[in-house]
Amino acid sequence: MNKHLERNQYMLKGPLKRRGYDWWWHNFTAYNSETKEERAFFIEYFICNPALAEDRPVFGQLPENRKTGKKPSYVMIKCGVWGDEAKQIHNFYPIGDLRMKHDSLELSVGDCHLTETYMKGYCKVSKEDAKNHPEYMSDAGEMSWDLKIDKQISYEVGYGASKPFRLLNAFEMFWHVQGMKTEYEGHVILDGVKYDVIPDKSYGYADKNWGGDFTSPWLWISSCNMKSNLTGELLENSAFDFGGGRPKVFGIALSRRLLGCFVYEGKKYEFNFSKFWTGARIDFSFTEGETQHKWKCKAKNKNAILNLEMVCPKDEMLLINYESPDGEKRHSRLWNGGTGKGRMRLYEINGTNKNLIDDISFFHTGCEYGEYDQSNNA
Repeated sequence: MNKHLERNQYMLKGPLKRRGYDWWWHNFTAYNSETKEERAFFIEYFICNPALAEDRPVFGQLPENRKTGKKPSYVMIKCGVWGDEAKQIHNFYPIGDLRMKHDSLELSVGDCHLTETYMKGYCKVSKEDAKNHPEYMSDAGEMSWDLKIDKQISYEVGYGASKPFRLLNAFEMFWHVQGMKTEYEGHVILDGVKYDVIPDKSYGYADKNWGGDFTSPWLWISSCNMKSNLTGELLENSAFDFGGGRPKVFGIALSRRLLGCFVYEGKKYEFNFSKFWTGARIDFSFTEGETQHKWKCKAKNKNAILNLEMVCPKDEMLLINYESPDGEKRHSRLWNGGTGKGRMRLYEINGTNKNLIDDISFFHTGCEYGEYDQSNNA
């Protein structure tokens, strides 16, 4: 068993039972069974405030709950698609319907199931319900999935998500990446159209987050579909992942910073500010454009430099919706996409010289950026 697999387990214990969330995220590419057109999909299993459970899901965005200060409590199944007519579909269940093992990843609620190696589910929201229930934070649509999961490259972010720090709830938002490169196999049916998920063309990703609140800014970039511009070869044992923003440790906000990892044909290059002895630093920027958004990262440690730039078409992204465990919805412009592409250059440092290891193009990139709505920045 992967020694870090425990980080992928259920985390809503202690204070996080009453003010906490835990979610498992998946994204991948699938292909129309008839036309072979590709679409990028995402699926998430999300749990919020189990100790505040009632017989029905409790929505933090309902006006009466906001007025009385009642906090959200539910299991949310989030699924959807990026690209043309991007959408997110949310179904909610009371915590009492959840069946969850605490010593391994085995989750069941309604028709939805999740383990380390398999997931299945169904979501539907009518146009009327999407319009009449803004507390659902959902678009209209219908989606089902039946998928095998093969997580091939993982990334554990270091001692920040280790057991002592988890027990202390040291960070406001924890992160673990069990599947920085993941192959999915099976099918998805979106609004009556079937899509095939083919393992070596699924370009998949699986991670999880948990904690007492989110971060601002909130940045994420990841891809496992890469090609060397020097050799023309596909990089089939490679993946990268960067995430973070402004972490809080024991309630104290740090400066803006990311952490991340690039596995290049099996060799790991890590850029993690919490491992201070490595001299890691990442400078990043995000530009919201009229037709496309742009991300830039320059990552450096004592041994390597990684320069990365990428873009994602604005009309293929969506403003993804979450509410915090305290019932506030601080992120009103959290851009989220899965069709980004870009280029990066990897260098190794040798004394005062830097040697180019590879010049790489990457595709099917998961990407995200958002900052709190300044009018609601508690």
